[in-house]
Amino acid sequence: MQKLQLPQPGLEAQVASQELVSLIKQEISANSDWISFARYMELALYAPRFGYYTGGAAKLGQAGDFTTAPEMSPLFGATLATFAMSVFPQTTNQIMEFGAGTGKLAVDLLTELHRHNCPPDRYYIVELSGELRARQEELLRDFSEVVWLENIPATFSGLVLGNEVLDAMPVHLVRKTETGWNEVGVTWQDSGLQWAEKPWPDLTLLKQIPLAEELPVGYLTELHVTAKGFMRSVAQMLSGEKSGLVLFLDYGFPASEYYLDQRDQGTLMCHYRHHAHTDPLYWPGLQDITSHVDFSAMCEAGQSAGLELLCYTSQAGFLLQMGIGDLLLRTSPTDPMHYLPKANALKKLVSPAEMGELFKVLIMGVNVRLQKNRFL
Repeated sequence: MQKLQLPQPGLEAQVASQELVSLIKQEISANSDWISFARYMELALYAPRFGYYTGGAAKLGQAGDFTTAPEMSPLFGATLATFAMSVFPQTTNQIMEFGAGTGKLAVDLLTELHRHNCPPDRYYIVELSGELRARQEELLRDFSEVVWLENIPATFSGLVLGNEVLDAMPVHLVRKTETGWNEVGVTWQDSGLQWAEKPWPDLTLLKQIPLAEELPVGYLTELHVTAKGFMRSVAQMLSGEKSGLVLFLDYGFPASEYYLDQRDQGTLMCHYRHHAHTDPLYWPGLQDITSHVDFSAMCEAGQSAGLELLCYTSQAGFLLQMGIGDLLLRTSPTDPMHYLPKANALKKLVSPAEMGELFKVLIMGVNVRLQKNRFL
């Protein structure tokens, strides 16, 4: 493993990681001594008991490894509530959230909806992490409309939400060589996990990469096979009803920006105790592993399953158009003790130097229209 200058995990955490490494080693041995990076990432994040999202350690906030927008400010969830109220008349007033984290977004969104006497009939949460679901159940115990689901339902009508969900889905790694494209995977050598490559078999998936033939030899990037499949499943779920829409917020780019020459080592990023680095083989199960989202691929997957593109914009553009500034002014600027922390959090959410431009909003739906003066 690459030696990184990061905080040393405790003994219990190290033992858990070693258990996961043993499981990964067994998987490698059972698959001709090689697994794809997508399979490695799936095990590192979601293996029962020992994966990052299925283990018991805190993930979000100061005690965890990274902070998300809902953790920064209740204004984020309140703004999404404003959006929800604007589309409820065209569909049902049901909401489904994928990967609800600590439950903070759900709390803030539901609080704002109740404030306007517009609570949803149901607020469904699809959550893979047992530790996070337990935290959600505690935080949301006063909201009787919340229901947890173990799997995506066959059909759903209403608003689907996903904040930083797509970036945590396993990706395949591919590298361009002089003779074609290789898939980068993981093997076991010298008593440790190591990188290994073999030819990429499915050339049709490379169509995701614009002008792939012009990229330089050695170019490394990701293919979002799992996220595209998930997007199609969500689209099929919504298309089975008369109306509905999905809103994803995440960091990423359209394909024309994702596969630029200067992004020749891909976009993989790991987060461990608020330290960002690029070694996904470091202490498996103890760190988050993410990839930026190719929003062109997500849009194409949704359209192929019956959804229409309704909006693609920056997080800053979306939040400002939906009135986050007006929500801030419910706290008077003459009360600096309460106003300034909220104003500083809002700045992080919308500033181009923070989350405002890197994070994007993708909205797709069936039989729903957005207000043109807001998004066009």
